[in-house]
Amino acid sequence: MDSCPSVKNILLLDSEGKRVAVKYYSDDWPTNSAKEAFEKAVFTKTQKTNARTEAEIAMFENNIIVYKFVQDLHFYVTGSEDESELILATVLQGFFDAVGILLRGNVDKREALENLDLILLCIDEIVDGGIILETDANSIASKVASHSIDSGAPLSEQTISQALATAREHLTRSLLK
Repeated sequence: MDSCPSVKNILLLDSEGKRVAVKYYSDDWPTNSAKEAFEKAVFTKTQKTNARTEAEIAMFENNIIVYKFVQDLHFYVTGSEDESELILATVLQGFFDAVGILLRGNVDKREALENLDLILLCIDEIVDGGIILETDANSIASKVASHSIDSGAPLSEQTISQALATAREHLTRSLLK
């Protein structure tokens, strides 16, 4: 198959299998109830596994699902059965690590919900319309941070990359005076 590698969906579910953030790029699940049924089934199939250190791979309804858990969050990337597991695993790792960077290592459901905008931007930076754009966590996180920079925010509320950007800006201004 010579087509571009693609992703059918990216799911972030909580420890009960409820939606935190999801994006679908395929018509395999035409309705919201079909999507929710898929999420529930995937969660049920994977919840007994211990995918905390390494990503796990499962076949499910003619799809390859790569997944990884941290705290009370379950990360999933789904591709078609002829997709490369390695590529899907790379997408998952990029998503997982970028979320870790954006949430400053506090990767749990509460933080994820408080920063849902960042997580959704993160998913958009990784995949667009099913096509994989970026898998490097640092690139993803810095693009997301640059979208959401509020330069008026106090430094204590800025991410490290935002704080560096602000510092560079101030330094440049002081040098140009």
